[in-house]
This record gives sequence, C-alpha cells and structure tokens, in this order.
Amino acid sequence: MSAVTTDESDPLDPHAFVDEQAAESALRPGSLAEFRGQQRVSDQLGLVLAGARHRDAVPDHVLLSGPPGLGKTTLAMIIAAEMGAPIRITSGPAIQHAGDLAAILSGLTEGEVFFLDEIHRMSRPAEEMLYLAMEDFRVDVVVGKGPGATAIPLDIPRFTLVGATTRAGLLPGPLRDRFGFTAQLDFYAASDLETILTRSAALLGIHLDGQAAKEIASRSRGTPRIANRLLRRVRDYAQVRADGTLSRSVARKALELYEVDPLGLDRLDRAVLDALCRHFGGGPVGLTTLALAVAEETETVEEVAEPFLVREGFLMRTPRGRVATARAWQHLGLTPPGHNQPPIAAPDLFSDG
Repeated sequence: MSAVTTDESDPLDPHAFVDEQAAESALRPGSLAEFRGQQRVSDQLGLVLAGARHRDAVPDHVLLSGPPGLGKTTLAMIIAAEMGAPIRITSGPAIQHAGDLAAILSGLTEGEVFFLDEIHRMSRPAEEMLYLAMEDFRVDVVVGKGPGATAIPLDIPRFTLVGATTRAGLLPGPLRDRFGFTAQLDFYAASDLETILTRSAALLGIHLDGQAAKEIASRSRGTPRIANRLLRRVRDYAQVRADGTLSRSVARKALELYEVDPLGLDRLDRAVLDALCRHFGGGPVGLTTLALAVAEETETVEEVAEPFLVREGFLMRTPRGRVATARAWQHLGLTPPGHNQPPIAAPDLFSDG
C-alpha cells in the first residue's frame, strides 16, 4: 500500500479530506512497521511472511479472531502489501452457495490474498468446498443434477486465505485446523491508542495535544476504530466551536456532547445500566426484557453493549439473567439495595435468559 501524504497547508482547511471515507481508509497502516499495538501478533505474523518470502512461496492461510475494530481487515491488507500481492475481499454472508465461492476462487491469480470476513457465517456447502481449496488448491464443480450429475475437478492458483471472525467458537474444527497461523487480537492499551491517535491526527492534518490524545484514548474502549472515530468528531467540535486546537478541555467538551463518558460508556451502555438498576433493582433480568426497557433490539444489546459492560465489570451474565455489579451502581451515582431487600422484578423476567 502506498504511503499517505498530508497537505502541508492550513490544518483547519475545510476542504481537506472532504471525503470522510477516503480519510478513514487513509488512516489504515500500510505495513507491519506502521502497525501499532498487537505486538505479539505482529511479530508472529511478520515471521510467517518473512519465511514465505525467503522460500519464494505463498504464505500459509491465516485466521484472525477478535472483537470488531481491532484491525483484522487492516492486517489482511498488510499481508497483501507485504507480499506484493493483490487482495480480494468478501464476507461470509455474501457466500450463500458453493457456486458463489467457486466463482471467486477460480478468478484468483497466483499468490493472491483472499480475505473472507465473518467467515463463521458462510454457508455449509461453501464451507465444505473451501476445505478442498485450502488443502489441494482445487474445487469440484458439479455439472448437472440428480443421478447424472458429474463433479469436474478444477485446479485453482495457490492463494492465501485470510479469514476473520468475531466468534471463533462458531468455526468448525476441520476448518479451523486448516489455517497455518491463527491469531487472537486483544483490546489495545491506552498508550498504544495514544500513538495511533497521534499518527491519525498527522494524517488528517490536525494538531493533537498530547493530553487530548490521552483523553480520547481513555474513552475509546481499547479499540482503534472507535479512537479514530472519536478523533474525527473532536476535530469537528474544535473547528466549529473552538479555536481549532485539539486540547484536553476541547476533547472533554466534544466527547460530553457526543455522550461518551470518561470510562467510554455511551448512551446505550448507560441506558442498559440505568434500566437494570432503576427499573429492575439490579437484576437478575432477562435479555429480552432488558432490551425492551431500552427500546433496542435484543441483538444490539447483546452484541454492542454487553461485551464492553461485562469486560469492564459493570454487568454479569448469570443463568437467571443479567445482574448489575457494585461498579454499575457506583458509576450511576446510585445506592444498591440492601442485602435484605429483594430485587424489583416482574414474574416473567427469567423466562428469556
């Protein structure tokens, strides 16, 4: 990937980076040397790629797992850049039939990187075809139907599959075992996020105060994608309502406006905790009931809010339902009910887990 250059002119030029999507793409590091955080994964992956280059071979298939926003797509692009190879990008839900996968695989070139996001959501017939393609670099194309159907073997170029998943436990064992290198991406330390924010600010052509970087990093939930998004919103606030300087006080005011509190909780997170504590006495309460209380879909509460709340110790998942911790009560400025006071609960709270 080519290096991204920035305009040396006025950093507050309203015409700089007009295209927000282009700006976001420009923030992606183009090599392992530029990639910050995930040092263990970066070192291991660098060794895999260096070995492949030394042998003049195609790298082993790579499986990247971890929560959204930690850099799985970026690492796939870096693999292609480091190997000087093209990259083909698709996702598991887009491959509903084996024929869809066969069409993609047959169109690959030698050494190409095939990035398959959300690989655990691929259809079973396509998954079974992928087994053969990963091991023997061929696919069997079925011609005809019924007893007269014939499977025609079709050789495909050697390629590197980079699979990404947010739920590694849903991958079948036979598929997981076919990857030569697997990596679990962890949440980033605040210091790594500060480095990422400083680099992103330079690419966006804005001056970011060190204390402002620390403030944004502390509210980014350990996720570079969130950090970069908050940086762009703080930039907007600085340009419109301040003097253009991204200081700590400006960052705090901007993040308060966007309802991101000092611990990184947003409106949905606080709504979940507020409903759990105020309406249901701290729980236990079922997921469906809790989602109805905050007027959100069950999947949104479970996949967007809960992972962070559980990881930070605000919420517990129990067999009877969701339970608020002492930290949740403290964060909301509420006093938890006494041990001799039964929780406020409706009779049907435990029926939906």
